[in-house]
Amino acid sequence: MSSIEEKIISAGFTLPQQPVVAGLYAPAVKTGNLVFTSGQLPLYEGKLIEPGGTGKVNQSNLDDVTYAARIALINTLAAIKSVTGSLESIERIVKLTLYVASEPLFTSQHLVANGASSLLQELFGAKGIHARSAVGVAELPLNAAVEVELIAQCK
Repeated sequence: MSSIEEKIISAGFTLPQQPVVAGLYAPAVKTGNLVFTSGQLPLYEGKLIEPGGTGKVNQSNLDDVTYAARIALINTLAAIKSVTGSLESIERIVKLTLYVASEPLFTSQHLVANGASSLLQELFGAKGIHARSAVGVAELPLNAAVEVELIAQCK
């Protein structure tokens, strides 16, 4: 087990096995020293965690959705591991993109993204500081509340 995986456990999460794809795509693709992940949902043991399926994100469920963003982020790390063999190969997190299924007039997508961003910094330290986009959308696959993509520089 790598030290990054130990930090994941210490943070209260479990790194899942290689993600199962639900379509015609790869969970992650490595080109040169960059790994691009496909969008990952907050799936835990193959099931969408709440608040998926309970409606759009708003101020009243912000804490739950922020936690869901952290779960989706862990799934992006599993996707990276599936193509690199180890999270220790990550030299830097380059960019995080987070999509939030938002109610009209909800403008706190950046706060949801802070959940994922803070976990990256907890796990990777200075290597986890990244560029970021937080985007509100009408709907996400499987009625998920959030979807996360990462770009990582790897050895």
